[in-house]
Amino acid sequence: MKPQAPAFHDESDVLFLDAEEVEQSSEDDLWFLPGPMEEEPDYLPPGPRAEPREAEILDDWRKAEAGHAARLARVAGRVGALDDRLKRSPEGWRHRLALIEAADLSWFAGDRIGPDRIAIWISMRLSGVQEDPAGLARVGWAVRRLTGGPGPEVDLSAFLDRRDPENMVDDAEPFADRAGGWLNLMAQAAELHPITRACAGYHLWSLAGLGQQGDRMEAAVTAARIAASEGKGAVFAPLAMGGAGGLRAGGPPADRLACWLEGMETACLTAMRHLDDIEAWSARAEAEMTPLSGKTPRALR
Repeated sequence: MKPQAPAFHDESDVLFLDAEEVEQSSEDDLWFLPGPMEEEPDYLPPGPRAEPREAEILDDWRKAEAGHAARLARVAGRVGALDDRLKRSPEGWRHRLALIEAADLSWFAGDRIGPDRIAIWISMRLSGVQEDPAGLARVGWAVRRLTGGPGPEVDLSAFLDRRDPENMVDDAEPFADRAGGWLNLMAQAAELHPITRACAGYHLWSLAGLGQQGDRMEAAVTAARIAASEGKGAVFAPLAMGGAGGLRAGGPPADRLACWLEGMETACLTAMRHLDDIEAWSARAEAEMTPLSGKTPRALR
């Protein structure tokens, strides 16, 4: 019988295999360790959304204007008819419309002051015991801006008559910078129709950081001046006459512009009816005053 050759084993291989077996068994025995990570649903509330860029905002308003081109043309025709009529009318008619618009805006802003009370405040600075002097001052400012003066796009700080307080906090943004940001947006939207630009400026008012107490009236008066910036007779385009539905709209720019156009059309028709009433009253007053004896001043006719 042939003798079998002895087999020689490498001790290093044996030790390596034993180490692997021990490591595998030790990992299997660690039952107290957590298992592999699994994806779990995120129940945390979402963080603040990033504000859209200026270019994206203006693109949305351009698309909204294109989608409402037909209605925009009709409303622009209403504003043009009002402008032409005021261009041929006495100065007092424009002042009366400004009083009515300011009164309706005061109801929209929560002050609720009638046009007669506004006229008394402007002429004699008289206020009742239960009337808010600050509200009367805001409405008086609105009448002054709706009857003339430089427009808001020339100098917004002067138009709003707002300046930074002397004791302003160090980290607060100056009003001039906020106004400059809003004016920059309006300059970038120069190719839009004035009515669309007015709507965009009104709804971007708070985004620019211009909001404060009474800012709704300030934003509305500013928008009314911008909408009639190309007119010759009308200083402003009415927004609140007959209801201020266009000033309360929300949602995307297309929906806001649709409500804006509807509210402006209603306001223009209401303004024309007011002018009809003023014209009829003027004719009756002149007919009654002319046959009176004595020299009646022409201003009373």
